[in-house]
Amino acid sequence: MIASILVQTLVNGSVYALLAAGLTLVFGVGRLLNLAHTVFFVLGGYIMYSLTRTLGWGPIPSIAVTVVGAALLGVLAYRFIIDRVRHHPQAVLLITVALAMFIQEILYWGFGDYYRTSPSLMSGVTVILGIHVSNEYLLIIGVMVVVMIILWLLLAKTKLGTAIRATANDAEIASLMGISVSRTLMITMGIATALAGLAASLVGSLWITYPVAWMEPLTTVLIIVVLGGLGSLKGSIIAAYLMALAELLAYNFVPNGNFLAKPFMLLFLIIVLVVRPGGLFGIILEEERL
Repeated sequence: MIASILVQTLVNGSVYALLAAGLTLVFGVGRLLNLAHTVFFVLGGYIMYSLTRTLGWGPIPSIAVTVVGAALLGVLAYRFIIDRVRHHPQAVLLITVALAMFIQEILYWGFGDYYRTSPSLMSGVTVILGIHVSNEYLLIIGVMVVVMIILWLLLAKTKLGTAIRATANDAEIASLMGISVSRTLMITMGIATALAGLAASLVGSLWITYPVAWMEPLTTVLIIVVLGGLGSLKGSIIAAYLMALAELLAYNFVPNGNFLAKPFMLLFLIIVLVVRPGGLFGIILEEERL
């Protein structure tokens, strides 16, 4: 059981980390709390389902189109909706919730309220230290590691990464230095929703997709982002695995764990915030982020 919990923690934590990294990027760069973030995860699930089940595409082209499609939808949502109100945090909260509910109703209209799953990406198992681990689980964990390395290289070694970090530190000074803040935020939004689409394509056969499936992961991701520290990418990734472990421990060792997993995670969050108000790696003062 312990080995199973550890493997599942790595799998769920990897998915949560992809989602939390996207939300953290958008908040860290633009101080925008996008409550529609996980609806792009659901959209990615439906794109993946349509390509694999309906059109019969293979895994690789389906994943590529899902990621690109989610990124484009995120860019469009930012360009025509969020960008117009980005200077008003309350308006951003309201308009992103409205956007999520609008997309939810469109999905109800287009797909109904049936549960959908995509075909498995890989079959078979691999024995690691005497433990049988699904190859699909190994794929999810491996992709997570590769994506985080690419994301780090993007932020640390490229001109776009420099623009993102400069905007995160001080948008006004970045604008004076010739960086287009609006364009940088739009690209960041595209990266964030691409990560959500990638997460959806990886767990399409493991997690069910339905129109309101964005609500539960949104709660989890918000807990992770706050626990890791608002604007801290490293903190969000570490917190994602901690929350995945806490969730699985509640499921397996707490009576009625299916119902108490979220309260258990919230209790863990409260304890950490009492000790460290800024989260694990948070910034209480406005200093360097990301």
